[in-house]
Amino acid sequence: MKATPFWRTKTLDQMSAPEWESLCDGCGKCCLNKLEDWDTGEIAWTNVACRLFDDGTCRCGNYEERFAIVPECIQLTPAIVRSVAWLPPTCAYRLVDEGADLYWWHPLVSGDAQTVHEAGISARKRTVSEETVAVEDYEDFIVEWPEREPG
Repeated sequence: MKATPFWRTKTLDQMSAPEWESLCDGCGKCCLNKLEDWDTGEIAWTNVACRLFDDGTCRCGNYEERFAIVPECIQLTPAIVRSVAWLPPTCAYRLVDEGADLYWWHPLVSGDAQTVHEAGISARKRTVSEETVAVEDYEDFIVEWPEREPG
């Protein structure tokens, strides 16, 4: 009999560091710059990615030193997951926290890190670097695809 996967039996707070890291599906959406309306709290997604984001791999180009290089980078923790509105509906951290299961394309389910890209969920090849876009122009880069749930 197959053991129940850890994400179905543990809360985010109970996970080991390797389990926590493995929850990241590699979609890259958390590395996209978002605009928040201060009056309504509404989030607008852009396809402007962090300067460390690798558009081909959907991974951070310097994960170990990201906080020193990009001080505004936010490290996800269980408390952050519960308090931010900008995690996409497909985010494994969000799903697990809400008691939902992971999608079929998540690498922990499929066994393949490429399925998130093959399913069209990731930011791969859809971004521009924040190094090439002025902050005041971010509104010109608003996109809706990061908020869409898989069909």
